[in-house]
Amino acid sequence: MTSALSVSEPIQSDATDARTGSALTELMAVGGAALLLFPCAWLLRWSLGLDTAEYAVGFAMFHAAHFINDPHFSVTYLLFYKDSRKRAFGVEHGRVQRTRYLFAGLVVPLLLLSWAALALTSHSAQLLGWMVQLMFLLVGWHYAKQGFGVLTVLCARRGVRWTPRERSVVLAHCFAAWALSWARPGRAAGEFEEKGVVYWGPAHPHWLVLTTGAVFTLSTLALGFVLASKWRRAGALPFTPLVAFIVTIWLLTIYTAIDPLVRYVVPALHSVQYLYFVWLMKRNEARAAEGPPTFGPPVATRLLALSVSALALGWVIFRGAPALLDGSVASAWSTNKANAALGTTPFFATFFVAVNIHHYFMDNVIWRRDNPDTKYLMDSVGVHG
Repeated sequence: MTSALSVSEPIQSDATDARTGSALTELMAVGGAALLLFPCAWLLRWSLGLDTAEYAVGFAMFHAAHFINDPHFSVTYLLFYKDSRKRAFGVEHGRVQRTRYLFAGLVVPLLLLSWAALALTSHSAQLLGWMVQLMFLLVGWHYAKQGFGVLTVLCARRGVRWTPRERSVVLAHCFAAWALSWARPGRAAGEFEEKGVVYWGPAHPHWLVLTTGAVFTLSTLALGFVLASKWRRAGALPFTPLVAFIVTIWLLTIYTAIDPLVRYVVPALHSVQYLYFVWLMKRNEARAAEGPPTFGPPVATRLLALSVSALALGWVIFRGAPALLDGSVASAWSTNKANAALGTTPFFATFFVAVNIHHYFMDNVIWRRDNPDTKYLMDSVGVHG
């Protein structure tokens, strides 16, 4: 008996340490790292000065995008178009889900391709500018929906469920955040630049900022009431899902410019959060396929193949193809002063904006509850906090 106890104690301790490490890793991946970045950014500014620190962080994030931001976009294509015939026409997916899939997978890219082709062949910076503005309108929707998904999925993995009324209040807060993020900051109409493309943009008047801010304040009060009620009934609310939700909605969606250095890291934080759930879903899917009756490849092999594929496709989409087209086609346009508003990299700008917009629509299909693949997110083994 003594011998058994002496053997079991370190094993139990190791298991506890592993669970603690896993919980901390999850907390950092889904948004907790953002809170640590603020004191780091302050120390960096204090030691280097704002200009040098901003240059260093911007340079680091530009190159980190190869391994974080770009794969977060490209892996969406790998997930979305896998088994495309079955997803579009198979009985495993419901009629509404198949309709969403066809719209996001066929209609949206055709519209974006036509829009981009018309803008580039007519050398119209303004047409590209309207696409840029559509991207800015929808990015808040994408971030807010991801915040809602992170909260509900992480809570479900911990056995915490939300009633329909509670879900409605949380969603209302998310959409109010979307509206406020788009309205801010208030600005006059004028010329703007994005990825070298100079275009005219409409005003965001001060009354729009005030109105969306008031709606967001009311939604915050409603959310606080719902959370307090849920806390009284349940006795506690899971820490990690709440931190992830607040960080996503408040810091990554609305107040992105609260720190001049952290704002450079916001896209990477969003991408890491997204990639964590991709890893979670594909890891559990690989585990299920590893055993009988399929006896598929090892989990590590499948995840490595997905990672390499996402890195390669990300390079093609954001680096290789745009650079080739800008170097061979757009360089000939640059001799014409009438095309100056397109900049020197119009194809890079087009790829960047079109992929962003398409990503939002594909993402809206992949992570819905009626997508059968999302069942793999519900493996709650080892979940704590």
